[in-house]
Amino acid sequence: MYEVVVPLTIRELVPEDLPALGEPPSKVVAMRKELERAERGEIVYLAVCTPSGRPVGFGAVDFMKPAGGATVYQLTVIEPLQSCGIGTVLIQALEERIRARGILFAELGVDDASTRPQRLYERLGYVVSGSETGAWDVDTPDGSVTRYETTITLLRKQL
Repeated sequence: MYEVVVPLTIRELVPEDLPALGEPPSKVVAMRKELERAERGEIVYLAVCTPSGRPVGFGAVDFMKPAGGATVYQLTVIEPLQSCGIGTVLIQALEERIRARGILFAELGVDDASTRPQRLYERLGYVVSGSETGAWDVDTPDGSVTRYETTITLLRKQL
């Protein structure tokens, strides 16, 4: 087996990154709106990039909620590179941004239909703190958009 070590950089996600991410159209629309919030300082949206500058992961932190804390969300690593440590690096970078603002805890949510990410978050010190209903738009194979509804498990970490 061969091993290749690729250095990664973390930078702000920019609108020009969106077409290369391979995300469905409805998510790209939502991400553009979130980038507008980043311009106002309400959130930070980060990209984990290869030396070529291509994002292989991204995520955001919302400083507006919950009260006294911040919400980490939209954590994504491209599928072929999952389980390589990129998600851990991304979460740590987002937590650094939270600490820099003097915020005491981070919160994130996991779709109960997708439990694999929860193991990562728990390994990084997040503990279950509750649940809530979640919903967002998803693209269907026929090109239409439908509303996806689920239960979200909330996890929290003191920083």
